[in-house]
Amino acid sequence: MKQKISIFDSTLRDGMQGEGIAFSVEDKLNIVRALDDIGIDFIEAGNPASNPKDLEFFRRIRDEQPKHAKLCAFGSTRRKNIRPDEDANVESLLEAETPAVSIFGKCWDLHVLKVLGTTLRENLEMIESTVAYLKERGKYVVFDAEHFFDGCRANEDYAMEALGAAERGGADVLCLCDTNGGTYPTDIHKMTQRAVQQFPGKKVGVHCHNDTGMAVAQTLFAVDAGARQVQGTFIGYGERCGNANLSTVIPDLELKRGYEVLGKEKLKDLTATARRIADISNIWLPSSSPYVGGSAFAHKGGMHIDGVKKVRESFEHVDPHKVGNDRRFLMSEVSGKATLIKKIQKVDPAVTVKDPVVGQLVDKLKQLEFEGYQFEAAEQSFELVIRRLLGKYKEYFELEYFKIIGEQPLRAQEYPSSAIIKVRVGDESRITGAEGDGPVHALDLALRNALKGFYPSLEDMSLADYKVRVLESSATTAAKVRVLIESTDGKHTWNTVGVSTDIIEASFLALTDSIEYKLTLDEAQAPSRP
Repeated sequence: MKQKISIFDSTLRDGMQGEGIAFSVEDKLNIVRALDDIGIDFIEAGNPASNPKDLEFFRRIRDEQPKHAKLCAFGSTRRKNIRPDEDANVESLLEAETPAVSIFGKCWDLHVLKVLGTTLRENLEMIESTVAYLKERGKYVVFDAEHFFDGCRANEDYAMEALGAAERGGADVLCLCDTNGGTYPTDIHKMTQRAVQQFPGKKVGVHCHNDTGMAVAQTLFAVDAGARQVQGTFIGYGERCGNANLSTVIPDLELKRGYEVLGKEKLKDLTATARRIADISNIWLPSSSPYVGGSAFAHKGGMHIDGVKKVRESFEHVDPHKVGNDRRFLMSEVSGKATLIKKIQKVDPAVTVKDPVVGQLVDKLKQLEFEGYQFEAAEQSFELVIRRLLGKYKEYFELEYFKIIGEQPLRAQEYPSSAIIKVRVGDESRITGAEGDGPVHALDLALRNALKGFYPSLEDMSLADYKVRVLESSATTAAKVRVLIESTDGKHTWNTVGVSTDIIEASFLALTDSIEYKLTLDEAQAPSRP
């Protein structure tokens, strides 16, 4: 194992600057808990001088200090021509009472002269005096060398002087920032290497933005050049195109380069932590995210599936369990019998690969996908297909009819659509209606209202997501649509699909599959009667 790499997470500061991100105080506290649990070393928690929400956060976090991580308040060097103790922003960093402070200062002469409007000498004094003032008051100080790499290209000597000013002030870390996100990884390596050589007794860090799509690569190159602290956000979001994605950087460093980062036991929590932070942030974690995404270890092609089952390394670069993820074999027309047999045996373990029903199911799957169905994202609908083919399907209800009514103009109505539905359960029919925010919502409510008297557990069920895909855009309004629905009962989550040229019918097919799967799940979990 190589040297320890310190991880500095900026989700609560740089991540907050990402479009569409807005954390409540409780959100920020929950993210601190998640980051601390997995072993992050530093958590940059915000700027206490920027807004009342951050002030409230720092007040509340005093009573709940992290067990492992050091909390870090963020701010700038003092303003020009005043002392640090006269600067309200610097004083607010002390009032936050965090053990660490990150201070950014200008390293690009363009910014010093044109943005700050001061002299190159005064900027160096602003850096040194601010860092020294905070060190005198017992703070661990990270100096964020803002625009360091742009500054190096424009005036390398001055950028190094800025680092020297922070070192004289006593900074614990000199963090080199690619603030514009436009530096090529090999240039990052060269400039980081020079900083490491020029300041041999000081820990050097790196902070990269993803404007060229290379923030992870830039970070890895900097570490190879000698950087020993890595900054980023846990799932990569941040201003503009985001920051270096720590959920990718961490396993890259630990599994690919042999550095000590979290350790193998904490690394197993990587996927769960990424998904937890995405949930708190109310954003979608892309399925293609390396290591932690839902598709990171998903296999669809028959040859790939066969290969990975025989020799895992043949189509997986790491064991998914090392990062807390799972291997998935996707259901599709190209999956092959080896994948299908696993799905079939979940319903009927007695079925073997030589059973004729397997071939029938392959043919059925190909036909359904030809019609527009997609089961890789709706595995529970496919389970119902298997049950129907094996004779293991139970019909819980029968639709007699439904009617949708939409009102125009809307006139700011709360519920512009209504649905009437009649279903039969056994020998009993029931008719109900519901109003909803759109026809699908109304239909969903009406269907579940009709069935709750027969199946009370449906009270706990709700739709979590609804997606529509037009399959034949050239057919315009006569095109087929595919509707994918994600449902939950608070304990389980499942996905179902419906296809039709009528969006309401496609939605209804997905809805009925969702309800039937829920009832199948309930029956399978019910205690057996003696």
